[in-house]
Amino acid sequence: MNRIIKPQITPLSGDIEVGPDKSISHRAVILSALAEGTGTIKNCLLAADTLSTIGCMQKLGIRLEQQKNEIIIQGQGIQGFKPSDTVLECGNSGTTMRLMAGLLAGQNFTCTLSGDDSLNRRPMQRVIEPLSRMGAKIRGESSHPPLTIEGGHLKGITYELPVASAQVKSALLLAGLNAVGSTIIMEPVKSRDHSERMLGSMGAAIKMEKGGINLKHGSELKPVDWVVPGDISSAAFFMVAASLIPGSCLRIRNVGLNPTRSGIITVLEKMNGHIEVENQHLNGGEPVGDIIISHAQLQGTTVEGDIIPLLVDEIPILAVAMAQADGPSVVKNARELRFKETDRIAAISSQLSALGVDLEEFEDGFVINGRPDSLPGGIVDSLGDHRMAMSLAVAGLCGHKETTIKNAEAVNISFPEFWDILREVTS
Repeated sequence: MNRIIKPQITPLSGDIEVGPDKSISHRAVILSALAEGTGTIKNCLLAADTLSTIGCMQKLGIRLEQQKNEIIIQGQGIQGFKPSDTVLECGNSGTTMRLMAGLLAGQNFTCTLSGDDSLNRRPMQRVIEPLSRMGAKIRGESSHPPLTIEGGHLKGITYELPVASAQVKSALLLAGLNAVGSTIIMEPVKSRDHSERMLGSMGAAIKMEKGGINLKHGSELKPVDWVVPGDISSAAFFMVAASLIPGSCLRIRNVGLNPTRSGIITVLEKMNGHIEVENQHLNGGEPVGDIIISHAQLQGTTVEGDIIPLLVDEIPILAVAMAQADGPSVVKNARELRFKETDRIAAISSQLSALGVDLEEFEDGFVINGRPDSLPGGIVDSLGDHRMAMSLAVAGLCGHKETTIKNAEAVNISFPEFWDILREVTS
């Protein structure tokens, strides 16, 4: 499906809510299934990625009842899953694939995980290697899906992640629930910590220690009633749009402000962005608040090092902000982007270049020579990547002529309401 984006000649305005947090929704479904008893998830994201996780749970014998965007889950306990007689389909969701690998590693049966063509091209060695050390038997051609996982008796290990990854960390924690002894995970830098927070609130014997996480075997998880906040990764598209369109001011309500996810705010403020946060409170152990963001002339910046894991999903939309900023911007230490839904470094380079952006790509990032009002518009392609589709839509708003986005339906992977909300704030 193609989308035509016209240049935005009036300010963006509105009081909006963005879609529920994808990372928390995935984890709430899986952890609720592991609990002993009935739990609910209010404001659960029902997009293609999270529906893949829900479908896997159902194939493993978990009963779910859906009422609009509220899900009631009959948890069966850590060993309450049943083997599926068909392949567990993960769609485009790397989160589903990796977290399910950790879950299945400790079950006493064999299952196969597969995905779409894009997901099956993504390497899984970083999750296969530590799960194999714990005792799981995992088969996949050249470490790529489909993955056949023969679960069994696991033992806890001490493992230092070579690259900060919340998905790999979460997979090891899920496996650790079934592992004898302690599972200790150390990170080179902090990654998003939803799994640790959520496991702790369910009664898991988990401790955050200096430089790592210690999960002890033997905990029974209590069901929790989750309320999922708005996804800051989804809010980021509107934050950048409001920053770039003159005269704009948006309030985005009930956004998750977890400090391991809020790097987008830090970087936009460093770029001279105008951001306020109001109504801060805790919701299920997660900080939440309203973001008010208005137009500002952004300045070029450098993004590197420890902040990369705190905004890795927001780099495509940050690249759009950098293209319209005054002066050069650099992104480094972001090689992880090459292993997302698409090679996002290559995608950012090719698609923004097609819009006239002066950009140089290198192995772990890129340099953008930003110039305000420099996007002429043109024809671009999301390449099937939801975050690229939404980033290119924001770029199109800043163009001098129409921008056509091919494969724009990719937004359904994480944010099905995106086009409706964009229409609301641009009208």
